[in-house]
Amino acid sequence: MTVLDSPIPRFHLAMPVDDLDAARHFYGEVLGLEQGRSSETWIDWNLRGHQFVTHLAPERRQRIHNPVDGHDVPVPHFGLILTVEQFRTFAERLKAAGTEFVIEPYVRFQGQTGEQWTMFFLDPAGNALEFKAFADDSQVFAS
Repeated sequence: MTVLDSPIPRFHLAMPVDDLDAARHFYGEVLGLEQGRSSETWIDWNLRGHQFVTHLAPERRQRIHNPVDGHDVPVPHFGLILTVEQFRTFAERLKAAGTEFVIEPYVRFQGQTGEQWTMFFLDPAGNALEFKAFADDSQVFAS
């Protein structure tokens, strides 16, 4: 099955960055995303079949954090839900690249409904990313 055949709709997300060269290095080299079309003011990225676009926007807004499970979670943030094995491999890739984590990879809500591995880090423009993996995928929306 290709991305186009997937029953899950693909999303499009555009995020501001203040340096396209830094975004190109971070998203292309560090995260390993395939680059699509680009111009002098934006770059398209393939985020596992989703269209993620970095747009040049030098002015940044104030950062907000909310407490979750004893951590200060940056808002807004975005990312993907991976398998546990993909999460572990990706976390090792980020550590090897010298990524500074806002929240180090760890297991949140351990032994509870919605148990998940999670990690937060920033791109060079300060956009917060969270990548996670659920112990049981059926609990992604559990309450």
